Amino acid sequence: MNAIISASELASDSAGENPPVLLDIRWQLSTAKTTGAPAFDGRAEYEKGHIPGAVFVDLDADLAGSAGSGGRHPLPDVEHFGAVMRAAGVSADRDVVVYDGGQGWAAARAWWLLRWTGHPSVRVLDGGLAAWDGPLRTGEEHPAAEGSFVPEPNAKDLLDADAAAALARSGLLLDARAAERYRGDVEPIDRVGGHIPGAVSAPTVENVAADGTFRPAADLADRFNSLGASETSEVGVYCGSGVSGAHEVLALAVAGIPASLYVGSWSEWSSDESRPVAKGPDPQ
Repeated sequence: MNAIISASELASDSAGENPPVLLDIRWQLSTAKTTGAPAFDGRAEYEKGHIPGAVFVDLDADLAGSAGSGGRHPLPDVEHFGAVMRAAGVSADRDVVVYDGGQGWAAARAWWLLRWTGHPSVRVLDGGLAAWDGPLRTGEEHPAAEGSFVPEPNAKDLLDADAAAALARSGLLLDARAAERYRGDVEPIDRVGGHIPGAVSAPTVENVAADGTFRPAADLADRFNSLGASETSEVGVYCGSGVSGAHEVLALAVAGIPASLYVGSWSEWSSDESRPVAKGPDPQ
């Protein structure tokens, strides 16, 4: 199954006999601490207007654990995640579609977690809510019945720090952050700038068109192949805290290239002063 779904396809599926479960993951990387701007309230935005039938899921509370030595957005407690998914109506035998405000990062995090824990049919709305031209519903919604999804995590889609370091030497490790953070020119969030030695810069923003929808699969395949992906190479991705990196894993899936995610990402790696840091445009 394709990892993404268009707004027109979603409208058609939602009108069918077995509509997908819809999850609204409205989220925005907070800049309140550095700019003084008010914190983004995803639930409030959801209640102002969402795709009919969608249930709100909070990324920080439900799709990540508490920030700490494991990074800013470590894996959530699996039992908690499963309970949240069931409360939202998720079952293994029913399609799930996730969306966010349009950037796609938060929706991709939910997509990756559901795939990592064994859900067989989950897609991301391409372009997010901005691509939806159908009706919106206000207030909060709850599913008619609780779902039955039981998470069963797998090891093959997940990298820890040691595995990411090894993959940077033996395969292809992509850094999904902005190029200036990869080079170490600036670092607005973490302890130090730079990248994991051997990682290749591949900003996730280059996977989408101006309207926020994914570039065609063939274009994405060409991009990743030019960066070193091949039929025989093992591919992994990291970012700042495991959110935009999930979006890059999604882009790779659209291109037909399987990839693992280092969830702790740079926020975990850079917090440990014993780990090496490379700077500049060269991977090494």
